[in-house]
Amino acid sequence: MPRRGIARVLALSALAAAQASSASLDVAWRQDGATRVVQLRQGGPAPRPFDGSRAVPLGSLWKLFVYTYAVDTRTPMPDYRCTGRDPEEVYCCDAGGTIERDAALAQSCGLFFAPQRLAIGLPAWRAYWTKHLGTAPVGELAWLADPARLEPGREVRLDSLLRVLASVPASSRAEAESALLRVVLDGRGADTVRWFGSQLRVKTFSWHENRRDGAAGRRLGGAAGWLADGTPVWFAGEGASAGILRQWAPRLAAALPAARPEDAGCVMVDYFARYPVRTVRGSEGDVLAGALNGRFVVTFENGNSLALRSTGELLVERDSDGRPRVRGRMGVNEYVARVIDREGSAHDAEAGKALAIAARSYLQQNARLVAGCQQIADSSARQRVSPNPATPEALALARWTDQLVVDGVTVRYHRDTPAPDTLVWTQAVAQARQGKHFDEVLAAAYPAGSLAVAGNSGTRCRRLARNEAWLAATLPRWRRQLVREAGYEAPPALPIVCELASGAPYSEQSRNRIFMRPLSTREDRITLAHEYLHIGLRQHPRGQDEDYVERLARRLVDINLEPP
Repeated sequence: MPRRGIARVLALSALAAAQASSASLDVAWRQDGATRVVQLRQGGPAPRPFDGSRAVPLGSLWKLFVYTYAVDTRTPMPDYRCTGRDPEEVYCCDAGGTIERDAALAQSCGLFFAPQRLAIGLPAWRAYWTKHLGTAPVGELAWLADPARLEPGREVRLDSLLRVLASVPASSRAEAESALLRVVLDGRGADTVRWFGSQLRVKTFSWHENRRDGAAGRRLGGAAGWLADGTPVWFAGEGASAGILRQWAPRLAAALPAARPEDAGCVMVDYFARYPVRTVRGSEGDVLAGALNGRFVVTFENGNSLALRSTGELLVERDSDGRPRVRGRMGVNEYVARVIDREGSAHDAEAGKALAIAARSYLQQNARLVAGCQQIADSSARQRVSPNPATPEALALARWTDQLVVDGVTVRYHRDTPAPDTLVWTQAVAQARQGKHFDEVLAAAYPAGSLAVAGNSGTRCRRLARNEAWLAATLPRWRRQLVREAGYEAPPALPIVCELASGAPYSEQSRNRIFMRPLSTREDRITLAHEYLHIGLRQHPRGQDEDYVERLARRLVDINLEPP
């Protein structure tokens, strides 16, 4: 699916009025082991009441269960190549093109997830769902017993569908959610991100209800998946899923329970990077080193001082000269919220949402990856970050925009000075007070940018042929060294190397892919070796030891073994 710019996405909102309207929307979610329901109305006769016993068509939701099973069991999911001979490829790619797993899920490419293509065995499938459901898939769950029978027309009991969604492990659910966030960005709900932010992570479906006489009933469109905190959700109304999402987005967003996503990721902040610290003093005197819990006063060499509060996320270390320095370690949303508190405010919510996304984008583009954490300095040359815990209002905005970034441009922002590709805070506040939504504020600041999901998840891979060729030619010379390394397992196929648009290079071990920049220097070759080693050592604890991997990568690049 082609990536849309922010401004182009906004233009789609004008299409909402032209969509065939649904007079009601049925909504359900699962909380505390029970199915909760609500019905939204838009004129017309009162809809028939329903509860968790309602039978609903599975539609294309079957792909979501194949996806989560394959991710959790590490079942290979090779890209699907379109031949142009199957009409179902219209949901996948153009003839001669390919589609990878996350795009296939967001675009509903059924050919990708065909159980036969992925060689999913019946015993392993049943054992997996029995383990996670706590019971065999029988009775009301019998529809899940055989992957080959997960057909769109299969009717399932609604509360059993929600129960299965609730059973999906957090790790594979997180990967599915990251892919499904594209639905409100560039999928069938492309103009609804302003209402949902990143709170809705759902797979859309369009089908028809079965009638007792066997004929096709009314067309039913909707979606199912999770809210940002893992709450299973389902909704449907008469019409196609794209029209349903656009028509009902404002009211649906208001009707759904509030979600509070976990603060994933890790950010290390070097506080006061440009201001040498003289002392850090608490109620018991100067702090020489260690975690800070309570209230403290930081005194700088220039004589200024600053009061702060910490609950253990800040610590004092000593630099090579013996001077104290303050470092923080926190989740990404806590970091983003502290940037909002320091660089702007949460008072004007739409401006605050735009700043949250800009701050997260800046972090992704400029932080260094150190021991699994993004590391960045607190300074006017980078991002200023409050040393105090985030205010509840700022944290709510950070969570509401969880994982959302601007892609395709180098993101900058300033308090009051306009410049290209720069969010100007004073302008953002003025636009918000004029009734502009956060996506409109971002479209004005970054006209060539696109809203995306942090970490390149679901992005198309632009192959770097030269990088791949160099790796293929060099690997034979490395093998005599690598077979001596504990835990090394050669990947089953040469990794695919994709061009990295921004941020630090990384490897997707589950997909055997490396994201980096084109080869140009010796350091680029070391980077490629480094990320390859993460894949080769993926099953071993040493594969997460950045220092060890970096030393080995440099040794491999400089090695001059004879070809075997």
